[in-house]
Amino acid sequence: MIKTKAWTTSLVAVLSLSMLLSACGGNNNNNTEPSPAGTTPAGTESPSASPSEATGGALADALAGKFKGTKVTMFGPFVDADQVQFEEAIKDFEQKSGIDIAYEGSKEFEATINVRVNGGNAPDIADFPQPGLLANIAKSGKVIDISTILDQATLKKKYNQSWLDMATMDGSNGKIMAGIWARSSVKSLVWYNKKEFEAAGYTVPKTWDELLALTDQIVKDGDPAWAIGIESGAATGWPATDWVEDIMLRTTSPENYDKWVKGELPFTDPIVKNAVQKMSEIWLKEGAVYGGQKSIVSTAFGDSPKVLFDNPPKAWLHRQASFITSFFPEGLKTGEDYDWFPLPSIDPQYGTPALVAGDIYAMFNDRPEVRAVMEFFTTGESIKTWIQSGGVIAPMNDADPSWYSTDVERRMAEFVQNATAIRFDGSDLMPGAVGAGTFWKGMTDYVSGTVNLDKAMEEIQAGWQK
Repeated sequence: MIKTKAWTTSLVAVLSLSMLLSACGGNNNNNTEPSPAGTTPAGTESPSASPSEATGGALADALAGKFKGTKVTMFGPFVDADQVQFEEAIKDFEQKSGIDIAYEGSKEFEATINVRVNGGNAPDIADFPQPGLLANIAKSGKVIDISTILDQATLKKKYNQSWLDMATMDGSNGKIMAGIWARSSVKSLVWYNKKEFEAAGYTVPKTWDELLALTDQIVKDGDPAWAIGIESGAATGWPATDWVEDIMLRTTSPENYDKWVKGELPFTDPIVKNAVQKMSEIWLKEGAVYGGQKSIVSTAFGDSPKVLFDNPPKAWLHRQASFITSFFPEGLKTGEDYDWFPLPSIDPQYGTPALVAGDIYAMFNDRPEVRAVMEFFTTGESIKTWIQSGGVIAPMNDADPSWYSTDVERRMAEFVQNATAIRFDGSDLMPGAVGAGTFWKGMTDYVSGTVNLDKAMEEIQAGWQK
C-alpha cells in the first residue's frame, strides 16, 4: 500500500493529437452526438451497444470536436499536488476535445464514494486507489462493464494480460471488467547506494540464494546488510505485509495469490507460512538488520533507508516501493548515487513477478463523451506529464520509454512490462479488517517477538471473521 506519495509539480502538457488518433484507430464517420437520451444511468452494467459499435472511435470523435461543450464528472482521492498533476495531464485533451472533465478530489473518497453510488449520485468516472473497494461496489451491478464499451483486442494491446485480469471482478450477474488502469507504482524493488556498493565489490543478486549470500557477505564484512523499518503510526506493520506479498508471488502460483487475497487460502496454510519464513531468513537473522530485530518495529519506514547514505554506509539494502526515493537525503542523483534491482526469484517456476499499486478508473454513467474520456485514459498519453515529472509508472504498453526522465524509472517500466506476473498489493485487496487490521498487527507482533509464527497467522486469519 502506498501510504506516502511525493508527486512533484508537472511539466507543461504536450499531448500529440496524431498519436491519440492512431491509438484509437484513426478517424471515423460515426455521427453520434452527445445527448441526455444516450445516457445509461448508474446501476446498469451492460449498455445496449455492442463492443464493436462502442469502439467505433469515441476518442477520435471527441478529438474531432463532436462532444464539444459536454461535461464528464470525475471523483477521486487526488488532492493537493496529486490534483495538480492530474489536471495538468488532462488539460490538453480538454482543450482539443472541448470536453470538460470536472474533477472533484476528496481525502474522504473511500467513505464518500459508497454514499454517492448508493444514493444514485455516482460520478461519471471514479478513481479507485484500492481495487478492493471497487470490487465491493461492482457486486452491486452499479459499475459499467468496460468490456461492453471498449474493444478487447485493443485493450490486450494496451495492457499486459495481468492488468486485465486484475480489472476483472464479480458483477451482479457474473464477471465484468470493472475499470481500466491509469497509473501505477512498482513495489518489488531493492534499493542500494550504488557508488559504495560497487566500490565494495558487491554484485546484484539474480536469485534468492544469491541475495542471502550477499546478506551473509555484508555481515561478514562488518555491517548489517539491511535497513528495515515498519513504524507508520496507526498503519504500523504495512511494510512487512508488502514483503510477504512479494514473497508469496515468488513461492506460489498467481492463482494461489488470488485465492489468498480473497480469503480462500488462509494465513494458517503452509503456503502462506512458508512466505513469512522466507522473509524471516533476512529479518530475523542475527546481525542482518541495522539496529537488530527489535528496532524494526520502532523505526519509521521513511527514516529507515537513510542509513544507506551515511559515510560510510551503516546498512546496504532496502526493499521498498518506487516512492521511497522521496525520503532519501537531498542532493542524491538517480542512477549515480542510488539504484535498484528487483527482489530476486525464489522458485524458478514463478520467475520474477512485479507487485504493484495503482489507480483503476471505473465508469458509472454511459454517454458518448464518457466513453471517449475512458478511452483517452487507456492511452499512455493520458499520464505523459506525470511520467515526465517522475514518480509514476505507466501500466499501458504504448507509453514511450523516452518520457521517463531517468533510466532508473525507465527500467521500472520495463520490469513491469516484462514481469512473469503482475499482482496488486494484497493488503489493499483484502477487507479492511484484515488488510489494514489484523495483517498489519499480526506481522508487527511476529517481528517484535511478541508471538510466534503460528500464533501470528492465527491472529491475522481471525480478521476474516470480523
